Amino acid sequence: MAPHWEVQLEEGPEGLLEAFRDRTLARLTLLPPHDPQYKRNRERVMRDAERERIEVTWDLGIPEEEAQAPA
Repeated sequence: MAPHWEVQLEEGPEGLLEAFRDRTLARLTLLPPHDPQYKRNRERVMRDAERERIEVTWDLGIPEEEAQAPA
């Protein structure tokens, strides 16, 4: 089962977050954390956040090593 993704605004313009949320969810929905495409898409999300000056915090509910290990 794919993880649940939530993008929350803590501060900043709502329009910027909405566009970022749409791109992020399109990249990560339906991919489990151990899928190789998940890792590539996660890196894309991080680059996108850097360009937009958005701080991203990941909480997968599992240790980072487990998220990247093959099942």
